[in-house]
Order: sequence, then C-alpha cells, then structure tokens
Amino acid sequence: QAQVVESGGGFVQSGGSLRLSCAASGFTFNMYAVSWYRQAPGKERELVATVHSGGTRTTYAESVTGRFTISRDSAKRTVFLQMNRLKAEDTAMYICNAKRLADNRIYWGQGTQVTVSS
Repeated sequence: QAQVVESGGGFVQSGGSLRLSCAASGFTFNMYAVSWYRQAPGKERELVATVHSGGTRTTYAESVTGRFTISRDSAKRTVFLQMNRLKAEDTAMYICNAKRLADNRIYWGQGTQVTVSS
C-alpha cells in the first residue's frame, strides 16, 4: 500500500509548540515534494508549508513564516512540521500531501487535529 500517515496533533495553549510527523510508505518518498495543508471549519483548505524532493527548497504561508519549520528525514521516510508560538487561529485539521511533480501523482493523509486554546 502507498500512503502517508500523520501524527503529533493535539491540544496546546497559545504560545506553545507541537511537532507533526508525516510518515510515508509504499512509494519512492525521495521523488515526492511533501506539503502540509490545513483546513478549519468554514474555511478553504490552506497550504501551510512545502519541502521539495531535494530537501532544501521550502515554502511557507505568510501566516506561519518564522514560526513553523518543515523538514525531511529521508532515512526515516518522514516529513516533520515543527510549530512554535502557536496561535488560536492555527487551530485546524493538518493534512499531509505527497506529490510527484513529474506526473502529478498525489497521496493524501487522513489528517491530524491541532487545537490551540487562546
């Protein structure tokens, strides 16, 4: 099976930190760019951060720049999202996406809930 599975979500107070994990299996992980999206009730799905297959190029949404860091551990077949100085508006379901740019093959995870209390 080819899949990505998220973990690490939970409840945290405003100003706190969480570290999300996106573990890949069943496909050539190094060939894929990996992104974290989030979606809150009543809002559209938002791209939070992306790390490309080389592990160097990263992009972040303006709302999280300077607070979140995305990184890739190829040996562990895992992408992490370190979230610091969390705000109530960061509350959302965080969903991992792996995409092979050559042919647009995409895998979506089930998501992990992050809830930040104000």
